[in-house]
Amino acid sequence: MRFILSFALIFMMGTAPAFARACYSKAEAEAEQGIRIHSELMVIGLNCQHMTPRGWTNFYSQYRSITNKHASLFAGYENTLISYFRRTGVVNPERKMHDLRTAFANKVSTDAARMRPDVFCANFAPRIPRAAQMSRSDFKEWASTFHPSHPLNQPVCN
Repeated sequence: MRFILSFALIFMMGTAPAFARACYSKAEAEAEQGIRIHSELMVIGLNCQHMTPRGWTNFYSQYRSITNKHASLFAGYENTLISYFRRTGVVNPERKMHDLRTAFANKVSTDAARMRPDVFCANFAPRIPRAAQMSRSDFKEWASTFHPSHPLNQPVCN
């Protein structure tokens, strides 16, 4: 019985760091959400550019301006996630980062395909001009606000 308890204790001690590493830090959770938002804005900009109101800057052009304005923030988010993937043993962390971006974009594209374009754009296109007005700290605050409708891929560490 002592042997079994000792073995169980050693096993649990040996695996605890692996479990702890699987969860996200707050910065990693923000990074995933920031990449999700950026990917969603891209799909919205592409799908709704033809519905930009007269006199406004094209939605896709606004998306590109957002990307340029916050390029260092998005690059930082990518680097944070690549570091997370590397730390958790992902063989190709850069590929995993790109796969994550693609999965986020594909989800929004699928949602868009299920709706009529005018309905999709009426619901989602207003995010583009709002995001275009955001400062870096506003964008970080948006990315660090989590919603059950957009669950993270990993839990946040306690």
